[in-house]
Amino acid sequence: MKAVHLGLAAALLVLCLSFVQLRASDDEIFYDSFDESFEGRWIVSEKDDYQGVWKHSKSEGHDDYGLLVSEKARKYAIVNELDEPVSLKDGTVVLQFETRLQNGLECGGAYLKYLRPQDAGWKAKEFDNESPYSIMFGPDKCGATNKVHFIVKHKNPKTGEYAEHHLKNPPSVPADKLSHVYTAILESGNSVRILIDGSEKKKANFLSEDDFEPPIIPAKTIADPDDKKPEDWDERAKIPDPNAVKPDDWDEDAPIEIVDEEAEKPEGWLDDEPEEIDDPEATKPEDWDDEEDGEWEAPKIDNPKCETAPGCGEWKKPMKRNPEYKGKWHAPEIDNPNYKGIWKPRQIPNPSYFEIEKPDFDPVAAIGIEIWTMQDGILFDNILIAKDEKLATSYRDEKWKPKFEVEKEKQKAEEAAAGGPDGLAEYQKKVFDVLYKIADISFLSQYRSKIIDVIEKGEKQPNLTIGIIVSIVVVIFTILLRLVFGGKKQQPAKREEKSTVAAESSSDQSSSGEKEGEEKEDGGAAAPPRRRSGPRRDN
Repeated sequence: MKAVHLGLAAALLVLCLSFVQLRASDDEIFYDSFDESFEGRWIVSEKDDYQGVWKHSKSEGHDDYGLLVSEKARKYAIVNELDEPVSLKDGTVVLQFETRLQNGLECGGAYLKYLRPQDAGWKAKEFDNESPYSIMFGPDKCGATNKVHFIVKHKNPKTGEYAEHHLKNPPSVPADKLSHVYTAILESGNSVRILIDGSEKKKANFLSEDDFEPPIIPAKTIADPDDKKPEDWDERAKIPDPNAVKPDDWDEDAPIEIVDEEAEKPEGWLDDEPEEIDDPEATKPEDWDDEEDGEWEAPKIDNPKCETAPGCGEWKKPMKRNPEYKGKWHAPEIDNPNYKGIWKPRQIPNPSYFEIEKPDFDPVAAIGIEIWTMQDGILFDNILIAKDEKLATSYRDEKWKPKFEVEKEKQKAEEAAAGGPDGLAEYQKKVFDVLYKIADISFLSQYRSKIIDVIEKGEKQPNLTIGIIVSIVVVIFTILLRLVFGGKKQQPAKREEKSTVAAESSSDQSSSGEKEGEEKEDGGAAAPPRRRSGPRRDN
């Protein structure tokens, strides 16, 4: 009897496992682990522009294979046509893939294109950047661009035209050479969630004008293209006072600076000593050829005698601010009696406007990688389309996470070795991770590219100090203060004061160009010229 019960239990277990596998199979729409060569499944574009060579290659430090971008500065295109198109209209659809930037990413893309059904007669070997897609998803970085793209193409039911709609404020690309997994979860409730390494970085509503640019649902009204601004429309809020007269004592020709006649040469000034001398330790190279290389001259060094003296070379009286300087006179501004405000065209109903309860995306019929990159070593792996988020999670845990943990430990060891016993490198990495998260905050979007640029410049410093890290934090903190508290508007200054400041600025620029190399002294008090300055030149 016991044997019978054990047999039944075993049968039930097999049945349950078969059911689980069946459920997994049902939820899995497409999956490629690249354990085997991609040839036969993926078709390389034969278009002339795409000369980059794809390779079936191991991920560095692993026995796991992937699809490798093998050459620098090339365009790449490869596509895999699905057995059946995948609908994006009903239920949940999960898009997931791994990318490892083994040599970093300074300028290039590492994203996937989920192609909609192509026109009749289209062939996979003709895949290029003109092949229409429904979704573009993944890393892209070059110059000011540093984002994980999520772009959808949607057909306007009124006009029949397709438009690209970009996710606003997408997350940044991880700044390392580790394996990362990117997940986009399209949910039936009109929302999409973007995950990096299983952590949610962005959630957006397809029909919200705050989440996509341009919005999928267009504005109800638009500016009338036929409405023109009247010729007599005056948009000037202020105008020069027509009744103002320049004061008789206003001298527009007075210079901004004059020689300080009261200044005296500092005691100990070395008039006969040059600021630079020939390096006494320099010797003429043995391979120097006077006929070919010219007469050899020793390189210059700072004159050591000038180190303790107030200055060297010919002394001249410094310049000081001219108390009589007023600059060019301008009439003060007054309120414009004819001011009508800023003109705007009238609004009319938008002929392209439509209303929908959910987006009408075209199905996905193929997966393509069509990129240009200056870096090689980009490895794609474990590309998945599924109906269930849990399946994507299980693939992350099983396929990606073990590799990532190995790479992370190796990186920690390398950083510890580079950072010394105090573990500075590890500390820096944590700080930069926080800074990148701060840069992704939505209300910092208009400053995002500047913040990312500062962070990236800091990361490139091999001997980064805490002071540099603090300076980056200060930049972000300053922006936050401006956003939170705003700037208090100053009361309008008198026109004479404004014109003086403007003239000073203009004169300063002119003076700096005309008197290049001169040292200028602030204020009216006499001050000795600074040491280490170049010899003064007369203009």
